[in-house]
Amino acid sequence: MKNIFLVIFLFAFSANSFSQQLPTLRSSSSSQSQHEDLDYLNPKEYVIGGININGVEYLDKSVLITISKLQVGERILVPGDATSDAVKNLWAQGLFDDVALLINRTSNDTVYFDLNLAERPRVSKIVLKGLSKSETSDIQEKLSNQKGKIVNENLKNTVNSIITKHFADKGYLYTTVNINAIKDTADANSRIVNVTVDKKNKVKVHAINFDGNKDFSDARLKKFMKKTHEQAWYKVFGSGKFMRDKYEEDKEKLIAKMREKGYRDAEILDDSVYRYNDKSVNIDIKLNEGHKYYFGNVTFAGNAKYPSTLLHQILKIEKGEVYSEAKLEKTLRSSPSSNDVSSLYLNDGYLTFNADPVQTRIYNDTVDLEIRIYEGPQYTINKVILKGNELTNDRVVLREIRTRPGQKFSKDMLVRSQRQIVQLGNFDEQKIDIKPIPNPADGTVDIQYTVVEKPSDQIELSGGFGGGRVIGTLGLTFNNFSARNLFNLKAYKPLPKGDGQKLSIRGQTNGKYYQSYSFSFSEPWFGGKKPIYFGISAFTSLQSNGLSNSNPNLQKIRLNGLTFSLGKQLKWPDDYFRIDYAANLQQFKLRNYRGYLFENGDSYDLSLSQVLSRNSVDAPIFPTSGSNIKFTVQATLPYSSFNGKNYNNLSTSDKYKFAEYHKWKFESQFFQKIYGKLILKAQAQFGFLGYYSKDVGQAPFGRFKLGGDGLQGFDFLQGSEVIGLRGYSNNSVVPEGAPTSAGSPIFNKYVLELRHPVTLGESATVFVLAFAEGGNTWNKFSEFNPFNVKRSVGVGARIFLPIFGLLGIDYGYGFDAIPGQPDANKGQFHFSIAQQLGGFN
Repeated sequence: MKNIFLVIFLFAFSANSFSQQLPTLRSSSSSQSQHEDLDYLNPKEYVIGGININGVEYLDKSVLITISKLQVGERILVPGDATSDAVKNLWAQGLFDDVALLINRTSNDTVYFDLNLAERPRVSKIVLKGLSKSETSDIQEKLSNQKGKIVNENLKNTVNSIITKHFADKGYLYTTVNINAIKDTADANSRIVNVTVDKKNKVKVHAINFDGNKDFSDARLKKFMKKTHEQAWYKVFGSGKFMRDKYEEDKEKLIAKMREKGYRDAEILDDSVYRYNDKSVNIDIKLNEGHKYYFGNVTFAGNAKYPSTLLHQILKIEKGEVYSEAKLEKTLRSSPSSNDVSSLYLNDGYLTFNADPVQTRIYNDTVDLEIRIYEGPQYTINKVILKGNELTNDRVVLREIRTRPGQKFSKDMLVRSQRQIVQLGNFDEQKIDIKPIPNPADGTVDIQYTVVEKPSDQIELSGGFGGGRVIGTLGLTFNNFSARNLFNLKAYKPLPKGDGQKLSIRGQTNGKYYQSYSFSFSEPWFGGKKPIYFGISAFTSLQSNGLSNSNPNLQKIRLNGLTFSLGKQLKWPDDYFRIDYAANLQQFKLRNYRGYLFENGDSYDLSLSQVLSRNSVDAPIFPTSGSNIKFTVQATLPYSSFNGKNYNNLSTSDKYKFAEYHKWKFESQFFQKIYGKLILKAQAQFGFLGYYSKDVGQAPFGRFKLGGDGLQGFDFLQGSEVIGLRGYSNNSVVPEGAPTSAGSPIFNKYVLELRHPVTLGESATVFVLAFAEGGNTWNKFSEFNPFNVKRSVGVGARIFLPIFGLLGIDYGYGFDAIPGQPDANKGQFHFSIAQQLGGFN
């Protein structure tokens, strides 16, 4: 009896379990009479005659049949493993709320199936809650490809993962996500997925704990981790926010620094990041320092071109020196100044040169090295190929390239060629590609330069306030002009372009009270064969009280000017030097003009100038290395020494009929990469305006006005040179007791500026900056003190748009009061429009 009850119980249990796991294979209700009843204890063999799928809207039916593994023409047992496996396989996809395999009908030994499926609902919309507008936009963009997908656990896990990772990358490690799907009234088989996000707090680093360090202190190890800091109230930069990707970078840098100090076996055995509280984490790092190693014997093998003594001089590694793979790599092939062994060969044609340092012996704390050199053949340049210059003529680019057919290959010449192409200003500096293509069969190499044109023309359209009125400005600058195609109508796009010349036209007016018009043209390769610069510029400006010429109360000043320039690149001391000469003529015409040295009459300023400069910056818009140094001398003839006039008896207008002076200026800028993309700019300027005769005294023209944004207003009408000094109002920094309108004959200025790019691209270059600067002016050398300066600090930003040039905004705070001008310091905003690239203001 017990056995009978046991058999009944097991049968019932197994049948119940089967019915819970799988839908029962059953007959279609519409065709009960067309088949025989199924006997689960005695399955029958059938041939599959057909499979009909019902209830599917979005899925491919042929793919579903493949997933079920039922094949038309296949002989199977019904019911049997094939039918149960078909249902299992479809359930496993997670795409359905119901799977039913039905027998539609049977005919002799052939069976026809109905596969009835109920698709799971799909996502019609994802609604985010708990986030700001910008955060919602960012997350929606990342979730955009989730729309239309099946609403299941996989979808929820994916959405949760995307959101938590997004905020973890921003320092929110404890973000929680709650997901709830509701029916979409517009579509019964769609769901609106509501996602509620709680970012919690930004997570900072409470403590970094090291274990296993003996020779390195905890404080020293923490300094090696540049982007993962413990939180502290005094840390303005790097406030302790934890970022997983930065932490992973810092772990690599930590080990690299330890190995650089001689600990070549240093490694992280284990590390963990764990919760300290709701706002911070702790980091535990377990280290193995290993032993400190030193360089032993360093030998060279395979070098035939250069002797080992010379290679040792360049390598600069002495026996007994702390072992550092970083120093070895730098002096072997990656010195920023190209003062390494690899550059020695690569600059002498050995394109395929390779050096492999091999540790031949390690004993106690000493490592012996053999540097195995493969010199390879010496390559000669065969062809120079230029691609991508759709607008600029080939010759404009090729004349700047320093790699010439027939020359030996040189890495330095490739770098210099890239700089020269960038300096043209016609191409995207981030997309210039230089590719050497060696031809081992004949020992030659082709150099392929690929460039991408960028807009280089600029428009200045601005409005400002000056002289109590609104001033409008329209300026057009064409940086890739072609004068030879002026009469070729087909070349107008909208003006003829492609020859690298520069044409600039500018007009400024506030109506009848002030007008100024200027024109300039320059050709960097005058004659087309040598880099001889030629330029011509002219302008005319008028400021008046708006009355007619016939009115005796008319007050006006007109300034006309004409300049011719010639310059050339020098080869000594190096070819970064150039010298430029200019002849300048300016005419000042005054009528009842008060506030000037004389009210009526004409004055002429005819001068010659010479500029010796050296510019080695690597890019014109956002330099990261190099320097720009300029020394200028400008002088007129010493008329008073030979015209026989007694200047003590002359009227003021006759005294300054022909201005006489000599002017000296020194300007310098240096750019240095500090860390990553952080750039330091250091700048110094000095100017002095001298005179020939005490009887004549200081000239009324060419004086310096210091303070403010450095932009010329009406000051140029008096021949003044405006020098910016942020943190102070325009022209406010003057010698004590001197009028602000006159200008000063002596000035100096110093600037330290930290710059970091926001974006460096073809369409725009944007960078932010922080500065500290100081400057001052003096009336005579006896009062000059280069360390007595008006100081300021501040922050700012620059944006370069190809069509508008360089635009800027600064906020500066001046520390030193200006006597008689209480509002001249203590915080000033400065705006700049169409600022000169590489300018010194």
